[in-house]
Amino acid sequence: MKSALITGVTGQDGAYLCKLLLEKGYKVSGIYRRISTPNFWRMMALGVLDRITLIPADMADSSSLSEAIRVSEPDEVYHLAAQSFVGASFEQPIYTGDITGVGVTRLLEAVRLYSSDIRFYQASTSELYGNNPEKFLKETSRFEPASPYAAAKLYAYWIGEIYRQAYGLYVSNGILFNHESPLRGLEFVTRKVTDGVARIVHRVTKTLLLGNIETKRDWGYAPEYVEAMWMMLQEDEPDDYVVATGEAHTVRELLEVAFSHVGLDWQDYVKIDSKLMRPLDVTTLCGDTSKIETKLGWKPRTRFPDLVKLMVDADMDRWERHLNGEIIAWDAPNNPEINTSVSREALHR
Repeated sequence: MKSALITGVTGQDGAYLCKLLLEKGYKVSGIYRRISTPNFWRMMALGVLDRITLIPADMADSSSLSEAIRVSEPDEVYHLAAQSFVGASFEQPIYTGDITGVGVTRLLEAVRLYSSDIRFYQASTSELYGNNPEKFLKETSRFEPASPYAAAKLYAYWIGEIYRQAYGLYVSNGILFNHESPLRGLEFVTRKVTDGVARIVHRVTKTLLLGNIETKRDWGYAPEYVEAMWMMLQEDEPDDYVVATGEAHTVRELLEVAFSHVGLDWQDYVKIDSKLMRPLDVTTLCGDTSKIETKLGWKPRTRFPDLVKLMVDADMDRWERHLNGEIIAWDAPNNPEINTSVSREALHR
């Protein structure tokens, strides 16, 4: 039986990866950060929480990472943990650099000192490309990071390359473009929109505040992207791969699909808030998947409109069940922005 260790196990990708690896017969361990209220709702929603071993550790603490490697004895390490919200990286640039960037060095050192046979997946990001003008971005495209988050991820990308070359470690970078699901956090625009649609339909709120709606992103379906992660580590040699759909859509298009799915016109409910604009924004990101399709046979299966609709349906269902008094595993009730916007009408339905 293979053993895998996942950092960032409480996140969207971590939960879906747990499910995938368990289905493949792995023994799965996951690193989580000790906080007063553990964030396990995603694993609970997928029914995997009681099937994995949880190990407390912190990307800022080398000794805890070494202990996690020793306890889990992994054949494969999937490093997904990060301060992963671009907007927050402008507010916390030093923290983002330490956790998202230097934290990878701490983990790679723990791997190097324990066993050179461990296969290591590094979660890279399309944000590395910034405002690179190429229409379709591939593994050899120039990196032009445009946020503290992207800069930290660039460090992480290159330190992985260095450990691969200097120490012979098996390190593969997955340059994943935006990938979404009903398990996406509410701080990300896709889920903010789909949850906002559900709240408007259920009369929990009347408006949705957004920043720049003209940015274009290549949005795919997260469960398919974790399959790509696993496929990378099954190859004989480590390598770097772009994972994307090859299609870019604006936030405006996201709004059109999401609101029209429930019979509404987004322009009647969305307001632009200048405070939500970033100091520096990436205008367009779209990936070229030629390499991963040719070498690994991976292709995206879920198209953009279907992805948006399934996320809207999931949030519609959650809010209906929540307002009817059912206790379910999700994040919205613990979000202060949403709690303060719940109307009396919705609470007394």
